[in-house]
This record gives sequence, structure tokens and C-alpha cells, in this order.
Amino acid sequence: MNTKYPILKSIQFGPYELPNRVAMAPLTRRRAGAGGVPTAMNALYYAQRASAGLIMAEASPISQQATGYPDVPGIYTQKQIEGWKLVTDAVHEKGGRIFLQLWHVGRFSHNDFQPGGKPPVAPSAVPFRGRQINTGKNGYQETPIPLALTKPEIKSIIGDYWQAAKNAMEAGFDGVELHAANGYLIDQFLNDISNHRTDEYGGSFGNRYRFLAEVLDTLCSVWGSDRVGVRLAPGGGSLGMRDSDPLGLFAYVISRLNEFNLAYLSILQQWFDVENYPQELKNLTPYFRKFYDGLLITNHGFDFAQANKMIEEGYADMVAFGKWYISNPDLVERFAIGAPITEPDPDTFYGGNETGYTDYPIWDRT
Repeated sequence: MNTKYPILKSIQFGPYELPNRVAMAPLTRRRAGAGGVPTAMNALYYAQRASAGLIMAEASPISQQATGYPDVPGIYTQKQIEGWKLVTDAVHEKGGRIFLQLWHVGRFSHNDFQPGGKPPVAPSAVPFRGRQINTGKNGYQETPIPLALTKPEIKSIIGDYWQAAKNAMEAGFDGVELHAANGYLIDQFLNDISNHRTDEYGGSFGNRYRFLAEVLDTLCSVWGSDRVGVRLAPGGGSLGMRDSDPLGLFAYVISRLNEFNLAYLSILQQWFDVENYPQELKNLTPYFRKFYDGLLITNHGFDFAQANKMIEEGYADMVAFGKWYISNPDLVERFAIGAPITEPDPDTFYGGNETGYTDYPIWDRT
């Protein structure tokens, strides 16, 4: 391996030594089998990409209530656990490391996904408007007004995260990543546009952070903190996320995460062009780096040169790639030899079969 580039150098990552600093970002592909069970096709897909220093497997609902998309893999039934074992065994046979991203979509769901056909849940009864949701059997529908969670229901969801963490361990993962980004449940608690609570889970930065901290506590109780990561999106915008003071909020949240000694913090670098959002968020990772002492992964839109620069200048320790990993299963090897990058076909991102999933070729060196 050509180690003159920082991104191709090894790194100590919790209890693991990774061969490079290239991560595969969590990518929803909607190709799970019936009942949200991963299949042999999913195992092949991930095994093809096992040369990544770390694979962050796609977001996986922690319960039926946590679901908001059709055909995504879950981590709350025994059959799903067995399906994921196919994946983790295949990745480990290739020498790779793989974490599972634990997911609760919160208000971005529909009664069609929910137990008993009830409305989805959220910190407050604030609906998301502006984008319809694919319910699968009934096509695209408006997201309903969610039910505001009671405190006992919040504790129950924390219990679901605990069980999902246990299930991920049984499925053979090397660790878990908490999805706290992109407008889903934990992000909904963090941002004051969606959190209007007046109890200890709403109002101040500390109160809105409380749910994230309590979930991390339970994940660390299962895995140990050095095998738990968390993903944040301080740039807002996704699924209606916006905060009245995003710089203050995420500086607070990221600083508090230092208390956990996590395996990593993953930051979505993307800055959404939201009116009146601070210009500092255009350089999001460098801005927030100063608040975090641990291993930091950045993600979104980097090319090889930019990724190396982020590591070289100390703004990130690893860089995650998403779309390039869809179409370049051998991305690390291509980086090492300077091979061309294959661009992905967006028409095959979600759903379908092997086309656009496991049929992207390895670079022919001859």
C-alpha cells in the first residue's frame, strides 16, 4: 500500500488497528429481504468493500416503530440478526471491520410503518412538511402529525437501543454507530425547530442533549465506549432541521461528547444553504474540530486530495466516502495506485437487485 498519503496510513481505532483511514459511510440502499432481513446479496456487497479501514453499515431501525422507509434492514428480530451474521462473517473473512448504524427515524415516518397503524413519535407534536414519504404499499404520502413522546415512552425507546446494541453484538459487528443526524429522532431532540418540550428534555442545550447522552450511556453499557461512535449533522437542513443557534448548540453537544471517550465522532460536512445560517458552517469540520478531543471522521463530497488535506491539517483523523463507495468497491486500492474513479448511477441508488449494487467492477490493472 502506498503510505505516502495520510489517508492510506494505519490508525489505532479503539481496540482495533485499522490498515487505513478510509471509511465507508453508512448508505441506505433499500435492498433488504422480506421482513428487513439482510441477504447473501447484502453480504456480497459489503464484502466487496472490506478493504475500507472501517465500514459503517447502513442505518438499521432499532424497532418497528423506528422504521420510516421500505426495504431497509432492521436489527430487532432474530431473523434480522441471522441475516446480519451473513454480512459480518463475509466482511471479517476479507479482513475488514464493520460497525452498525442504529436508527430511529422519529417523526419522519407514517402510520403504515407503525405498530397498530398509530402515528409516528417525536419529541413534540410538530410535523415535517415539504417532502412526502415513501410508504411502500401505499406509495408516497404526507408525513402525519407525530405523537409527542411521554417520559416513560422515551425510557422505552432507550431500552430499544439497548436491545439493538445487544443484537448487533450477537450479529457479529465490531461496534455500533448512533445515528444522531439528518433530521431523525435524536436530531429532532437536539434542534429547537422540532423540540418544543418544556420538561427536562427540552429548552436549554443541556436538556435537548439529554436524550442523546442517555442513549449513548446505554450503548456504552453494552459495548464499552471505545466501540461506540456517533454521527452528527451540525449543518442542519436535512428533513427540516434547523436551530436558532446552531453554532452554540453543536459546540455544546460536541464538547459534552468528550466525556464518553467514544471510538469516534462522525460529522457530516455538508452545509445546507439555509437562510440566515452562520457562514462558519461552510467550513463545518474545521470549525467544530476544536471542540472535540477524540478521533474524528468527516464525510461528504471530499475527493482524494481534499481528504488527505483534512487529515494532514489535523481537522479529521479519517474520511468517509459515500457515493464513491457505491461504484468503487476497491476504492482504497484505486487511491493507492491513482486509478480512475467510477461515478455511480443515481438511478440504482435505492431498491432493486444486483444492478448498481454488486456489479460495479474492480479496476483492471492489466
